[in-house]
Amino acid sequence: MTKKVRWGILSTANIGMAKVTPAIQKAENCEVVAIASRDLKKAQEAAGQLGIAKAYGSYEELFADPEIDVIYNPLPNHLHVPMTLAATRAGKHVLCEKPIAITAGEAEELRHVPPGRLVMEAFMIRFHPQWQRARDIIRSGELGEVRAIDAVFSYFNANPDNVRNQADIGGGGILDIGCYPITSGRFLFESEPQRVVSLVERDPNFGTDRLASVMMDFGAGKRLTFTCSTQLVRHQRVQVFGTKGKLEIIIPYNALPDERSAITVDTGSPLDGSLARREIIGECDQYTEQAEAFARAVLGEAPLPYDVEDAIASMKVLDAIFASEKSGAWEKV
Repeated sequence: MTKKVRWGILSTANIGMAKVTPAIQKAENCEVVAIASRDLKKAQEAAGQLGIAKAYGSYEELFADPEIDVIYNPLPNHLHVPMTLAATRAGKHVLCEKPIAITAGEAEELRHVPPGRLVMEAFMIRFHPQWQRARDIIRSGELGEVRAIDAVFSYFNANPDNVRNQADIGGGGILDIGCYPITSGRFLFESEPQRVVSLVERDPNFGTDRLASVMMDFGAGKRLTFTCSTQLVRHQRVQVFGTKGKLEIIIPYNALPDERSAITVDTGSPLDGSLARREIIGECDQYTEQAEAFARAVLGEAPLPYDVEDAIASMKVLDAIFASEKSGAWEKV
């Protein structure tokens, strides 16, 4: 029989209820055994909805449960580090939602998790076959020398009660969705950016960044540009440009778990893209793939795909973007 990692879900946050927890439940090597909320009634309702055996009315009770191996932490950004540290000190491994912290300095606190406890930032796209296939195509040289990546990620949300619109707890588009283009560049270039420059507009009422445009210099003539917004029409795009061809990942960040996805490769002739090659990727739940990969690391069957140092590197880029917003100049990462 397949060994199973036993999961506890920290809070009834929407992303956990709608996407991640059901995906973990589908994983062959995972079992969700408990869910917690600071409101016991909410935890019980969530447990009933998702068919989870145990519900707790505090996070501490969840951490103390000896039958739990892994905690999934989808709390608001300001609680990612403190609750992840608390969980690891209680002997649990943690899959923590992105961004793993609000600043790189805060993320560096995770270097002090107890020995043997695994922590990984939940960038699910890195486990989707469409992203892995895109990287394989880049590595093959089919696109020639890849020099530019362009990304857009946007949605419209002007609800003042939404955590994404609360500046004091890590709201705003850069932390919420700007981190995805950053991960896109680091994943596809397979290197780290050296400097960034940004142009940011903030909501006059919320104080959060609602529109940001960023350029990231990876050195050696390679750069990534992206725009992210919490108050524009819903859209997402990733295009990769090389000296011989262009690759596009279709629905790059929110690929549907029960539908096929696609990648296109285009040589630029004709310009309308009508003769581009379209590769179809089979149905895949990227959250399930992520859970299975983390569980394999917990079981000692495979190395941890991405560790705390990877998450800190991502946070350093985010820090530089905010520094550039203030200075109006290029900032080193």
